[in-house]
Parts: sequence; C-alpha cells; structure tokens
Amino acid sequence: MSDYRIGMRVHGRVTGIQPYGAFVTLDAEHQGLIHISECHEGYVKSITDYLKVGQAVDVVVLDIDEYTGKISLSLRCVEHQPQPTNSDLEIYKTFRHKHFWTNRHVHAGFDPIATHLDGWIEDSLNHLKEGVH
Repeated sequence: MSDYRIGMRVHGRVTGIQPYGAFVTLDAEHQGLIHISECHEGYVKSITDYLKVGQAVDVVVLDIDEYTGKISLSLRCVEHQPQPTNSDLEIYKTFRHKHFWTNRHVHAGFDPIATHLDGWIEDSLNHLKEGVH
C-alpha cells in the first residue's frame, strides 16, 4: 500500500507517452498515469504538445484503484488552482460540515419499513388485481 492519497499534490517525472496519456514515475515503487483529458484544460489534440519524456511535473492524485493500485494523476488540477478569496473562504467555512442524509440523532433503523411493509404489500396486490380485470 502506498502513502499516496487522493487529492495529494506530488512531484514526478514523465517516463513514457502514449496517445491516451503519459506515465509518470512518482518514486522507486510507484508510477501513475496522466490521462490525455487531464493534461490540460480544454481539448488536447496531442499529449506531446504538453509533455515530454524526462520532464519533471507536479501533479494531483485523482484516484487510486484499491485492487490494482493504479494511480490516476492530473496536471490540469495543478494548472487551474485559483487563489481563494475572502468570500470563497467564508463559503467554505459555511459548507464544510459533513452532510448526513438522515438524522444521526434518530435511531429508527428499519422500524419505519417494518411498520409500513404490510400496507405496501396490500396496496401492490390490490393494484395487480385491478390491472388484471
């Protein structure tokens, strides 16, 4: 398992280029791929317009496949990192809390389903009977 995490900014060196992307060595044991869509903002006709073998690059870790260990990288994320303004920081402070889709203070479990299940089954059977006529 690597010490790399999604969102990390890391330094590497381009070791190979294919039409679909560039391979980047991050350390002695790890390499990643910058997909052509992640090498520059907008349409990229050829990745060689932006990257060369041997070139040192700063990239952001986009994804790490938990089964294969393959690391997806982005040069575009480094290229397009605007400096936050005071209003951006205020918005971040307002919305950075974790969002829960349920109320974490209510511990109902499956009780609502169990309570309504018989009625739902009855309604479904009635609809089926009505559709058969």
